[in-house]
Amino acid sequence: MTATVSFPVDTPLGPRTATVAYERKGSGEPLLLLHGIGHHLQAWEPVTDILAAEHDVIAVDLPGFGTSAPLPEGVPYDLPTVAAALGSLCSVLGADRPHVVGNSLGGLLALEMGRDRLARSVTALSPAGFWTEAERRYAFATLRAMRVGAMALPLSTLERLSHSAAGRTALTGTIYARPARRSPEAVVAETLALRQATGFEETLAAGRSVRFTDDVPGVPVTIAWGSRDRLLLPRQGVRAKHVVRDARLVRLRGCGHVPMNDDPALVARVVLDTVRTTGRATG
Repeated sequence: MTATVSFPVDTPLGPRTATVAYERKGSGEPLLLLHGIGHHLQAWEPVTDILAAEHDVIAVDLPGFGTSAPLPEGVPYDLPTVAAALGSLCSVLGADRPHVVGNSLGGLLALEMGRDRLARSVTALSPAGFWTEAERRYAFATLRAMRVGAMALPLSTLERLSHSAAGRTALTGTIYARPARRSPEAVVAETLALRQATGFEETLAAGRSVRFTDDVPGVPVTIAWGSRDRLLLPRQGVRAKHVVRDARLVRLRGCGHVPMNDDPALVARVVLDTVRTTGRATG
């Protein structure tokens, strides 16, 4: 069940208060799930129950996405601000320094949290920030086209398209390798989430100059990339491995940009392997 929580955010403008939506289930060490731009926490539903069998799983709608409120007026959507805000969120929820798993924008935020010692382990699924300028422009243009399409479709047309495999492929084939597996209800909900994302443009604007160029020392990191990722091409995973030198690089065979739906068991295994590596290192 979705709940909301408010927490303080330190910004260049002084302290502000942010409010986000989240879902929490399971018990054990905390594990924070971060979705990509234009998406919502329900992206994690295919793997949440598997992870919650061993962990206190917290799936979050990032500020300005899903049902979360946008950041307070004047607060930037840049990487340091949002990562620090997520650290504050975890403190308020009693989940200091969780394991962090992120996809796309969420993967970039997970790596930033690891670099800032706000995470005890990081699993980044097709993280943003390892692109060339041409690759970034392609990704941003694709995302904008998806948003324009989502905003233009009448709800009745969207619902009709969602009830056929071909329609679900047309709507979500950019991010899923197996879009027909997605339920009609999920496709409608995530298309509406993209349409209504109040933080979309500001997040894209903040991302124009983003390059993740720092290592993440002292934190177990797995970088996993779908072999059929059409948004952030798999070769970016090799660059990520050169930057985060001690990271484990995993190929998610047959998966697209949002792999949790394409192969839930594989994604859950990659996440749990990373978490268990932390336990072995501690031991």
